[in-house]
Amino acid sequence: MVARVAVIGAGSSGLVCIKVCVDEGLQPVCFESSDDIGGLWRFKETPEPERANIYRSLVVNTSKEMMCFSDYPMPPNYPNYMHNSQLLQYYRLYAEHFDLLRHIHFKTTVRSVTQRADFSESGQWDVVTVNRDGEEERHVFDAVLVCSGHYTHPALPLTDFPGYQTFSGHCLHSWEYKDADACRGKRVVVVGIGNSAGDIAVELSRFTEKTFLSTRQGAWVIGRMASNGFPLDMTAITRFNNILMQRLPKSLTNWAAERSLNKQFNHRLYGLQPRHRPFDKWPLINDDLPGRILQGALVMKPNLRGFRGSGVEFEDGSVEENIDSVVFCTGYKGTFPFLPAALTNGPNGEFTLYKRVFPPSLSKPTLAIMGLLQARGPIMPIVEMQARWAVRVFTGFCRLPTEEKMLEVFESDRKSNMKSCPCPRQAALEVDYISYLDFMAEKVGVRPNLLTLLLTDPVLWIKVLFGPVTPYQFRLTGPGRWTGSRQAILTQWDRVVQPFTTRAVPEPDSRPTSLYPLWLLLFGGTVVVAGFLSLQDGDQILGQCRTLLRDSWFTKITGATFGLV
Repeated sequence: MVARVAVIGAGSSGLVCIKVCVDEGLQPVCFESSDDIGGLWRFKETPEPERANIYRSLVVNTSKEMMCFSDYPMPPNYPNYMHNSQLLQYYRLYAEHFDLLRHIHFKTTVRSVTQRADFSESGQWDVVTVNRDGEEERHVFDAVLVCSGHYTHPALPLTDFPGYQTFSGHCLHSWEYKDADACRGKRVVVVGIGNSAGDIAVELSRFTEKTFLSTRQGAWVIGRMASNGFPLDMTAITRFNNILMQRLPKSLTNWAAERSLNKQFNHRLYGLQPRHRPFDKWPLINDDLPGRILQGALVMKPNLRGFRGSGVEFEDGSVEENIDSVVFCTGYKGTFPFLPAALTNGPNGEFTLYKRVFPPSLSKPTLAIMGLLQARGPIMPIVEMQARWAVRVFTGFCRLPTEEKMLEVFESDRKSNMKSCPCPRQAALEVDYISYLDFMAEKVGVRPNLLTLLLTDPVLWIKVLFGPVTPYQFRLTGPGRWTGSRQAILTQWDRVVQPFTTRAVPEPDSRPTSLYPLWLLLFGGTVVVAGFLSLQDGDQILGQCRTLLRDSWFTKITGATFGLV
């Protein structure tokens, strides 16, 4: 029986791992190298080496109901997309509510994690740490959860660009960037097309003389807001949508997505058109990028070729002179220097992990790595489920396949991902959000049973199947069941709406009812489904139906003919 578990890092992953260990009757000991919790989400005025860092203005890309922990909803008054300081405050509330701080050793750095001599029998680990006084300490643990994240070692590819040694401007990585103050009135190039590149380029464009965004491949850009102003992920990440996506031809879904995205703004016209289709790679999530391009404050450029004195050259041969700064948003090296080198046995030095959690090469599965993946969805619910699965493996309630089978699954997943992501290193990190959560939930015994819900609780069944896949779904049954999960699901849209209720607004004018019988005939099935939903969900769906009807060609023709619309 596993008793003591080392948790490395006290960010969001470390906090939930501590709680999961306590829930399973284990003794977690968390080592945090800084003096506070929060990890990546704790903004620091001065970046600290080998620690994650964010910029001052960072706002999350996933909404609060989708990214919260499964048994602790975020405060209803929180905005749906939070500033990083509010997310940090949520972590503090979570840690206080579940009394997690008593398990954390602050200002303690993990130097090494190595297998004990009798590892093949005991599965135990020697962990060497250095405390706040500089003293080295040795510990023995039955298992290890690695929660230190992979945004600690910036990848700055300066040597890939000729002329960088003589460039008169300043080159930095987005890891070093905190705000636009140092770039006011200057000319800046941002390299990259991820979410950080989009955010930083937009922010700089408000203060600089000119900002250029250099990209090798372009990106499909989506905003945080869906129809009627609701959070995009709350409307898009549903089980029903996932079923449709798996059954419809991918060419059709990509065509529909391209049509919808280009209807908002023409990606080719704006210099953003990528070669890949929308569902082949991650989109760029940004609400303001098209507007800044439209205003001329932000200029799209092709991939950076090299430096020329005070200027930079791009792959199309164009040159921009008098560039003051170049900000590289070029990602991070996923390194864990305290772990045995034998675990980084991939062809490119990456981790080979079964289902992105367990190293197959270990004779005893007593070490798990949290959050080393990419998914089209919030990371926090995934890490929480990873922790619940890992701890059940540690305690013997769940068993892993043989090493050969785990390696086979790893290669199969990577080859499948390489159809849309040609980079083997990136392909190894990709997971399908809902399928991946359900896989782990099945292992833990907490996956929602849709048939049982349909027969016993049809109202909840509707919410789980057609509503957003919020984390509460994985607390309805099984180990770790939370009695408040059903109510949390039923009231999730209320918490979405609450931050908006800051001003009373007049009711809209009544609309003509001449087309209502026709509307009922065309959308009767939807009305029946909406009847099972809460008032908020019903209003949302019925409102969408009215919009569809109002904008349809049939309505326009009949309305023009009979004067109904």
